[in-house]
Amino acid sequence: MPEQQPATVLEKERLHRFVAAYFKDRERYLSLLKNHGSPLWVLDPSVLKDRARRFSEAFNACFDKTSYYFAMKSNNRPEVSAALLESGFGLDVSSGIELKTALNLKAEKIIFSGPGKTQEELSLALQHRDRVTLLLDSFGELDRLSALVSGSDQTSPVRVGIRLTTNPKGLWRKFGIVPEMLPEFWKRIAPLTHIRFAGLQFHSSWNLTPERQVEFIRLLGQTLARMPRDFNSRIEFIDIGGGYWPEEGEWLHFPETPEGASPQETSIPWDRVRPHYRIPGTPIESFAKEISLAVQTHIFPHVNCCICFEPGRWICHSAMHLLLSVIDKKNHDLVITDAGTNVIGWERFETDYFPVLNLSRPGLVERPCHILGSLCTPHDVFGYAYFGEGMETGDCLMIPCQGAYTYSLGQNFIKGLPGFVKL
Repeated sequence: MPEQQPATVLEKERLHRFVAAYFKDRERYLSLLKNHGSPLWVLDPSVLKDRARRFSEAFNACFDKTSYYFAMKSNNRPEVSAALLESGFGLDVSSGIELKTALNLKAEKIIFSGPGKTQEELSLALQHRDRVTLLLDSFGELDRLSALVSGSDQTSPVRVGIRLTTNPKGLWRKFGIVPEMLPEFWKRIAPLTHIRFAGLQFHSSWNLTPERQVEFIRLLGQTLARMPRDFNSRIEFIDIGGGYWPEEGEWLHFPETPEGASPQETSIPWDRVRPHYRIPGTPIESFAKEISLAVQTHIFPHVNCCICFEPGRWICHSAMHLLLSVIDKKNHDLVITDAGTNVIGWERFETDYFPVLNLSRPGLVERPCHILGSLCTPHDVFGYAYFGEGMETGDCLMIPCQGAYTYSLGQNFIKGLPGFVKL
């Protein structure tokens, strides 16, 4: 596995451009809070559609046959998936709950992935086999599916793919089968007339560069070179999965090093704004070019098929924002908001850095302040500083770019969840 790029100091110019763009629309956000209350999730579907257009254009420029599926787990708000369907995407679901949502949204192209599918989930997929491709995760799942299909009264075969694990060690081994097991899997599936094998899928996550995807494509090419011709001739698609990180990279409070934060960092007092750090990302056009070259070199000599993609974070990251209000000012550098971090489902802001914007008193100076939620737990942090000209009770705050793996993880812990509005 390639080494992660080191974190560098987040440039003030980059950060100020980012902040200023949202302050420019502050009146619109303040109006939303006035009309819909606080706290509030705000979705901008135009951003979703713009991201979907750019993503598909990048890969369409490199491949003749492509297909795109939005990973619903990254943001399960139905309006998000609906906007992606309007953009020509299908949906990638990982549970029966997500599958029901996709069906209710009239999605015509659905990929059902994920380990440990229940009998009920498999049965629901079979009922809609005209729209659903099942990605088989194990030999046991194949056996359970085969028993269900053979016991049903439907005659058309169910379309399936096989998921391959990209890392046979550690926790990632829970996903799919190792490539070395493909010959045995093919022996088991080939005679089954009620199951139609159609392709392969793999996925690697947190891809700041395409290195891991390119490396697995190389290994997959070696595997296909050893597979029988009748197997390769049946492949209609190879699904490269998702995990594409937005090109602005990962923003952090501390530099990520094997040793953790440096002594210099930990010695900076909380009444000063600490430096912020960034692990650079890669433009999606560069992903497309490098992945295309790898596929042309290692895959297409063996199979000629559609290449599929399952972007989630890259699509929805910048399309949804969190608005909240200061409910109590306990000190000049300590405020409590009317939302707790249960709204995002995890202690994200203890490590990840996102600027907090005071929409009520805008300013491009970042000032130290503990911005904490109203939950009865100390691990309820939104930020350690804010952009603005002071902070008072009643001020309206914004944390932008919270569209991925936050809304879906929200939970009713101590307090309820925010409202929602679509622009």
